[in-house]
Amino acid sequence: MITAELVKELREKTGVGMMDCKKALADSGGDIEKAIDVLRQKGLAAAAKKSARTASEGLIGSYIHMDKLGVLVEVNCETDFVARTDDFKGLVKDIAMHIAAANPVHVYREEVSHDVIDREKEIYRAQVTNKPPQVIEKIIEGKLDKFFSDVCLLEQVFIKDPDGKQKIKDLITEKIAKLGENIVVRRFARFQLGEGTEKAATCES
Repeated sequence: MITAELVKELREKTGVGMMDCKKALADSGGDIEKAIDVLRQKGLAAAAKKSARTASEGLIGSYIHMDKLGVLVEVNCETDFVARTDDFKGLVKDIAMHIAAANPVHVYREEVSHDVIDREKEIYRAQVTNKPPQVIEKIIEGKLDKFFSDVCLLEQVFIKDPDGKQKIKDLITEKIAKLGENIVVRRFARFQLGEGTEKAATCES
């Protein structure tokens, strides 16, 4: 039996409409955790379709840590209505806090220059010896992914994820699915007292 209480609980956990919640529960035999997975899968697919839509509204968020470290970040959505929701404001705050803690250099991997990538590849290639060429290339690819996860905001693991698996881009995709609008991290700046340099990055949708 798919009870109204189950539907309500699933709706509160996911923010998805009642009919979709009821169908997900039916598909998962009333198992609420499996139903969440079903909705996430559908949400991710829907979010992918929204990623091409223009996002020109949003917020500029800030985070200051002990008056010695500060972050400004611009996160865009499609409408001012969504920008004023608690969900969106919370996302912007979380991203600003993450930037302060994780210290990314770029928003996404496509911003990293070809010169930097080529230099990293040469370093990795020099570290690998006595391996078949195809194995070397796979090792280099793996090391390069690790490099991107260190320096690119969207590739980094969200600092508040207890399992250490959810990346910032996954966090944003979940919010796209929940709020129904495209969301883009446009740019950020991170300032640390005594550094004397600004680390800023831009991201165009």
